[in-house]
Amino acid sequence: MRVHYPRTPHLPWSPGAAADDVRTGDLSALAGAEVVVTEKLDGENTTLYPDGLHARSLDSAHHPSRAWAKGLQSRIGARLPKGWRICGENLFARHSIPYTDLDSWFYGFSVWTERDHCLDWDDTVRFLRRLGIPVPRVLWRGRYDERALRALRLDLDRQEGYVVRTVKGFPRAEFGERIAKWVRPQHVRTDTHWMHAAVVENGLGPNAALWAVRSGQLPELPLLAEALGMPELTCKADELAEVSARLDELGRTGDTRLAGVLAIALRAARREQLAPRLAGRLGLPLARRVADLVGLHPGLHQPYPDEDRRAGLVRLSCAADLGVLHAVAAAAAPGRTEREQVAWSALHAEDAGLLGPDPLGRLRTGLREALPDLDRDAADRCWAQAREAYALGRISTVEEAVAVAWRWRDGRFPRLVHLSGPAGSGKSTFAAALPGAATRISLDDLRAARGSRADQRDNPEVLREGLDRLDAALADPAATVVWDATSLNRHQRSHVHAVARRRDALVTQVVLLVGEEELLRRNAVRPHPVPPEVLTAQLHRYSPPYPGQAQRTWYVGPGGTVEDTAGTLDSLDSLDSLDPVED
Repeated sequence: MRVHYPRTPHLPWSPGAAADDVRTGDLSALAGAEVVVTEKLDGENTTLYPDGLHARSLDSAHHPSRAWAKGLQSRIGARLPKGWRICGENLFARHSIPYTDLDSWFYGFSVWTERDHCLDWDDTVRFLRRLGIPVPRVLWRGRYDERALRALRLDLDRQEGYVVRTVKGFPRAEFGERIAKWVRPQHVRTDTHWMHAAVVENGLGPNAALWAVRSGQLPELPLLAEALGMPELTCKADELAEVSARLDELGRTGDTRLAGVLAIALRAARREQLAPRLAGRLGLPLARRVADLVGLHPGLHQPYPDEDRRAGLVRLSCAADLGVLHAVAAAAAPGRTEREQVAWSALHAEDAGLLGPDPLGRLRTGLREALPDLDRDAADRCWAQAREAYALGRISTVEEAVAVAWRWRDGRFPRLVHLSGPAGSGKSTFAAALPGAATRISLDDLRAARGSRADQRDNPEVLREGLDRLDAALADPAATVVWDATSLNRHQRSHVHAVARRRDALVTQVVLLVGEEELLRRNAVRPHPVPPEVLTAQLHRYSPPYPGQAQRTWYVGPGGTVEDTAGTLDSLDSLDSLDPVED
């Protein structure tokens, strides 16, 4: 069934309302509600369905400007649930405002279910991102405040207006009460209607290449290199085509598809610096997952004991989407032997039900619902225990997960916060900002007590002293201990984790991801800088932890705050694990 998009009423102070436009006379439904204000884009209102599309008119005829939107619908239509529709703006053709830096020629602004219900704004954004569709820029968000809205200042040569809607979803019958718009005066500023003139394309920006991959287009390497600011990007076209086809076969879209494509294109890059380099363009969560795919996929080219394979794959699923990882490994396989190893691993993963986007999601959700009142540390400890028991084949149901985690529900266990990052990455600053009393064990401080924090000659003795102090501190079940050292590789971290296991501590691995250029800048102004050659050696030796190598992992960006997590019960470890939820 096709549904006409309602006319959006103008706010009382909208100067662009014409005589035949609808004005809202009652703003009571917005009063007190949380609202989001987005830029009103100057395009053609368009609705996408699983099996087609139309412009505002249900019987809209063909127009050259609609061809690209039809191609988008053909790529994403099968991903829409039956009866659902996406409403948005087709910006392919220039109307009154010339756009030069669009992320896509289609922006979605609402998603409607088969019951004619508009999704919450946040669910809308997540759902559309999974399909590779951007949303208009958010100009303001908060409790409805007419003064704040009236105070918004737009560039009227480049912005047509804004739309305000409730963050909470609503049925179509309440559309006129939950949404309204402000439009600039004389918003149509051309003599000839755009449909009767030659089509002039609006301009796309560099990010459009990333959104195109998210929506299912075949990637173009030069455009990806420009979008990422990485001109050195090299990859064979057939490898990009193969990984794209494999991801499409798996049903991966959005950020998950983009992660797999970028992992192939960047597989020769150094993983330890890849996440910081990509974070500014992609955000840390996606950048980190791309880097992990780059680091992990060669392991699938190697033989692995079949008797241990299921447990290994379950643990690996905590670090990466196994479907995407196998797709990357297969496309990057250097020869027939490696490709066969990947295929054999994929068969085992499929047999164990691990190739989906969130194979442990059912277990996580069930445990979260069964243990709703636990504090975060206890909940995460229970989840870690359940994950490992599942990997070893000892449990398979939520009820068994609850039972195996029983011991940790009271929270009576010590906590270890284990920092990892090169000199200057912000470890001590982060540790100082942790809430609550904590014992801090710093190897630099222990060296300083011996005469010089820069003296590395007694490192074995310093490490031994630090581990003894850690063991003594974790003997207290109420203790929180911070291990402040570079911990550059898994071998170095293993000594600390062994003590934590002996004391049944919850280990939070804190990974500080800061780019090389920023590290060099910070080191130059530190009170105790390390020699440049030492920092360079650290960067070459650094191998950041993967998710699953501790009970939970926090990823800290250059700003010093946690921007991504893995292994926590209340988070989604997969980029593609959010199902659309109706109010």
